[in-house]
Amino acid sequence: MTDFAAAADVLLQNWATTTRIAELPATMRPKSRGEGYEAADAVARQSGSTVAGWKIAATSEAGQKHINVDGPIIGRILNSRLLAQGASVPLGDNIMRVAEAEFAFGFAKDLPPRAIPYTQDEVLAAVSALHLSIEVPDSRYQDFTKVGAAQLIADTACASWLVLGPAVDRPWHGLDLSVHAVKGLLNGEVKAEGTGKAVLGDPRKALTWFVNEASTYCGGVKAGQFVTTGTCIVPMAVKPGDAVSIDYGVLGTISCRIV
Repeated sequence: MTDFAAAADVLLQNWATTTRIAELPATMRPKSRGEGYEAADAVARQSGSTVAGWKIAATSEAGQKHINVDGPIIGRILNSRLLAQGASVPLGDNIMRVAEAEFAFGFAKDLPPRAIPYTQDEVLAAVSALHLSIEVPDSRYQDFTKVGAAQLIADTACASWLVLGPAVDRPWHGLDLSVHAVKGLLNGEVKAEGTGKAVLGDPRKALTWFVNEASTYCGGVKAGQFVTTGTCIVPMAVKPGDAVSIDYGVLGTISCRIV
């Protein structure tokens, strides 16, 4: 039997020391998507932190090629890795060294596991808020392009730091987020531009995919949690000292500093 508790110990130790492994030892290595989520659940339970929310990784074809997976994957965002608007984000020995612009949806009610897939209308009816966010991901593997989806899922889908803004206080339900423009700025200069189309064609489509993935593998979604739906721009390379700002147009801006 695969020892997912031991796998969680290994991954959490590398989180704590910002060190890397080539891959998990064979006795604790997940071999399927489902087993990857079992290991990720053990990471969350053994972390000493609560689960604040979730993330989707690889929602674009480019993102899937970047980490060498054939579809999106999800991971938990721990409360201990959550930062507020304007925060300083420690880069340290981060090997990915990028910042990403993501829509985040907050849930007002539970969406528990069930056999019938949730529809987009059902999912949106459970959403209470839209947030702006900046993700600074990382991996606990020396080469995250080689370990495969199951091990990436176990490692919380390359989660590290998330800067989460307050709930957007402007009308957003009527916006077509698939064409909503997003700009990424470094030190005041535009470095990347994109739209919500980069996120499985539409952030709301990605949101619905996430809820059904969580229903199948992760025990569903709880009221009070959120999910970031993937980067709308090509990830921007960052280094210590950089000021990062994401312009979401009429929805506002969010910023942080890399240290």
